[in-house]
Amino acid sequence: MTKKQKNSKAGKKHTKNQQDMIYALYADENGEIFDAPGIGAVGRFGDEIRALTPEDLIPLPDSADLMYLPDRQALGVDEEGNILPLTGQAVSAILPAGYTRTLLPGFQLMEEASQLPLYGYTAVAVYQDQLYAAAIYTDENHKWDPENYNTPDLKKLVKRVKKDLPNNPLVEHLANCSLEWHCCTAENLFYRRWECGIPTSPVCNANCFGCISLQPAECCPSPQERIKFRPTPEQIAQIGLYHLQTAPEGIISFGQGCEGEPSLAAVNISQGIRLIRQQTDKGQININTNAGYTEGIRQIVDAGLDTMRVSIISALPESYAAYYRSSYQLENVKESIRYALDKGIYVSLNMLYFPGFNDRAQELAGWLEFFRELPVQMIQVRNLNIDPDAFLEIMPEAQGEILGTRAFLAKLHQEFPNMVIGSFSHYVEE
Repeated sequence: MTKKQKNSKAGKKHTKNQQDMIYALYADENGEIFDAPGIGAVGRFGDEIRALTPEDLIPLPDSADLMYLPDRQALGVDEEGNILPLTGQAVSAILPAGYTRTLLPGFQLMEEASQLPLYGYTAVAVYQDQLYAAAIYTDENHKWDPENYNTPDLKKLVKRVKKDLPNNPLVEHLANCSLEWHCCTAENLFYRRWECGIPTSPVCNANCFGCISLQPAECCPSPQERIKFRPTPEQIAQIGLYHLQTAPEGIISFGQGCEGEPSLAAVNISQGIRLIRQQTDKGQININTNAGYTEGIRQIVDAGLDTMRVSIISALPESYAAYYRSSYQLENVKESIRYALDKGIYVSLNMLYFPGFNDRAQELAGWLEFFRELPVQMIQVRNLNIDPDAFLEIMPEAQGEILGTRAFLAKLHQEFPNMVIGSFSHYVEE
């Protein structure tokens, strides 16, 4: 599989009468991307494939990529509305953070197709001589603009922090995350700004189907490498103090893509937080967690936590268990959230989003009940990076209608107008 920049051969000029048509894309055997004259584009939610409409589309964001999908035949729609295969591979957009996809690419799976890597595959097409994607813009935050990362001076900045904080293995780990894996929260330590990740736990209490730091050998490769050691409270505090005392709107976060579940390191984290707060009250301390280990969450909250973001895919126990495959239950997660809210912690949910799953009627009903019981302050809607067919194969089958992403989010906003719906962790003002 190869990423293609947007200066592909898609989007050639059409006549004025043709400009309102939404054209399908496909890739040839060399991975070059073309549009299909006279063939309309399709998208997919769940297992259903339908023609794209102008209401589905936004201009492809500047920092998006195009990617062709091997072993998956492109599909289009003719003037009579018939879905038909194209002589090429399917094409997907990969969106930057802040954009929520509303439809998946439509394709026909070939025999013995390999599983796709962990990306958020999005329907893409040519409309009015430009590339468009099936998505909505859910959050604006310049801090996560790709232009702010992987700058030419990053290596020099890494050397500076290594000199400032010698003999701390966490610094070495975060340097590798920055230079090898291009992790934004790792890089922020060296840029001395915003949110800095501090990984702490090499183990986890869940076996998430889409885990980005640990996958079985027969699956797709993980895009990050999990930490292999347990940082001490002193090592945690050294980096935490360094960052919070110098970074504008500084945040330190436990629970990164390169680790397991941070609450399993509750003793070291809580001791590290206390060491930090003995010397500074600047900035915010956050945890990104599955919240399944309530005793650990209590320890960390009581040590001086400010904000907590909980990874979650469903408010229904059966759906939750199918994805997380954990040693705890959804009820444990709810107990942790309840404790944090009672202690005045700002709680957001990292809602892993998949069109045709989260926006099912029964899933929405579960969320409405969840938020009435636990009034969290924010939802961060994040595109679930997963092979669509592999995901649907493990999840419970849909019962009832699929509402669509816009209707799903609109209903949540209508029912809970004070709950923020976005995509990023925000610096929470006192």
